[in-house]
Amino acid sequence: MLFSNLKLNDDEPVYIQIKTYIRDMISKGLIPNNSKLPSTRELSLFLNVSRNSIIATYDELKAEGLIYSVSGKGTFVNSENFISTTPWSINWSNLENDYSKSANELDIVKNEIPWSSDLISFKSISPDGELFDIEELKKSFLNRISLESHKLLNYGYAKGYKPLIDYLLNYMKEKGVDTTNKDILITNGFTEGFDMILSSFTVPGDTIICENPTHNTSIKLMKTHGLKMQGVDIDENGLNFNMLESKISANREKIKFAYITPSYHNPTGTVMMPEDRYNFYKIMRKHNIAIIEDGFNEELLYNSSHIFPICSLDNKNNGVIYIGSFSKILFPGLRIGWIFADKHVIDKLESVKRCRSIHTSFLDQAILFDYLKNDAFEKYIKKIRKVYGDKFNLAYECAKEHILHEYILGDGGLHLFIKLKNIDSRKLLNRCYKKKVIFMPGDLFSVDGKGHDTLRLGFSRLTHEEIEKGIKIIGETVREMD
Repeated sequence: MLFSNLKLNDDEPVYIQIKTYIRDMISKGLIPNNSKLPSTRELSLFLNVSRNSIIATYDELKAEGLIYSVSGKGTFVNSENFISTTPWSINWSNLENDYSKSANELDIVKNEIPWSSDLISFKSISPDGELFDIEELKKSFLNRISLESHKLLNYGYAKGYKPLIDYLLNYMKEKGVDTTNKDILITNGFTEGFDMILSSFTVPGDTIICENPTHNTSIKLMKTHGLKMQGVDIDENGLNFNMLESKISANREKIKFAYITPSYHNPTGTVMMPEDRYNFYKIMRKHNIAIIEDGFNEELLYNSSHIFPICSLDNKNNGVIYIGSFSKILFPGLRIGWIFADKHVIDKLESVKRCRSIHTSFLDQAILFDYLKNDAFEKYIKKIRKVYGDKFNLAYECAKEHILHEYILGDGGLHLFIKLKNIDSRKLLNRCYKKKVIFMPGDLFSVDGKGHDTLRLGFSRLTHEEIEKGIKIIGETVREMD
């Protein structure tokens, strides 16, 4: 294609015409620097000219320093002398929209203290990769490739991989959920699921009622969509239901959704009791406010029997959208989550998914399905409940002993939430950073700019020794500031 526009004439030597053409292409940047040119034989055949003409062309271009040859590899372009020195600079800051500005301002990876290997970091609540059952995952990969071959490497369906959808529908039934007239859409984790729901059913200026504090990623998504948040406080007594009723009464017409994380709430780590789940559902139903339920880490209940999700109370109704994900306990790199909702909701979101990312990787979905259906997941859950349970108990006891606090929240899971006694957690973080310990300051989870005397400690990827040492350092620093 490079020489398709070259038209030779009889008025001047062929090699001069070809040289002029190549030289012009190089000067315009249409043949990039160090690009390989066709061999003299290939080009002579393509242009239907003698090979000697091409050899002469290349010799002339080499003499001008425009091309060079490498023995055994071919002939290449040297266009350094033609690289434009005329400056051209777009002011991208002027073109940036509010969505990008908000995303950058709220990006904690860019704006908070970064992780480094010399730190004891309580920032992460990601699973410990050393616990992953890699051998079982390898078996699942080989099994699915053997059974379905190229089908998993081609385009898939926006809704998801049907065997995984069927598995998850049954999984929801086992959670006590009525799946009548309900369906599932597979997403790239919780983040895409929540973002798709907000993109599809809200407009800037709508209000979301949610817990305060709440999941930092959820705050970021709600803000980037231009939504207003009405926070309902969580403290040592749980969700403040009096505040919930009051905020609904004052803002009912503006409230589009209620967003809630009833199990291992991020950042407090609390598990909402069954009666509170019922009361919350009843209040939302009374006021006709749809619920977005974040099914965060429900599998990590260490010390008691399973507590049913709020969507199990909805039965054959359609008032709850449930977002599920294994990302905080199992293979977060696969980025697989799901939305469970009324069939009409899923039908609408399916088109949004197709418009946005076409589909979630079918290979990843198939591998996860194979892993789940072979009971490997149940064995893994039993193992990590013990490991993370021991870490939680250690972290809780260490925090209680060493850190001066007003209260400590956490019912299990992968983190603790601590309210300090008149200590600014940002100032505490800066001092601890100098001692090689970092954590998540609580203001990152606040919807109203508060939480400056709180912090979250994630311990999932730390050893017992690191947990104990790090918490002691935080405690010593708190006493220094008291």
